[in-house]
Amino acid sequence: MKTAAIPAVRVEPALRDQLPQVLRGGETKSSFAEHCVREAVDRRNEDAAFVARGLASIDATKRSSQLVPAAAVMDRLQARLDSAQWKPRRSR
Repeated sequence: MKTAAIPAVRVEPALRDQLPQVLRGGETKSSFAEHCVREAVDRRNEDAAFVARGLASIDATKRSSQLVPAAAVMDRLQARLDSAQWKPRRSR
């Protein structure tokens, strides 16, 4: 399989000037750019999968008819938070 090029990206001169300072040993501008693009693609795929799981969960909850009102959830969370608040220890 042949590799393909990604179009050149125009950046501010100040950003371009900072690039050599952040490159790690043996890293080139091209490998840095590839790494950044790869990470961004992975992150967006993870985001899309997260949203898909959330939507599927909403659908499953609606089908099960076991909906809990938001106010009830917030009340339970507040109760947990209140009970977890720091309290000074008593002297022995």
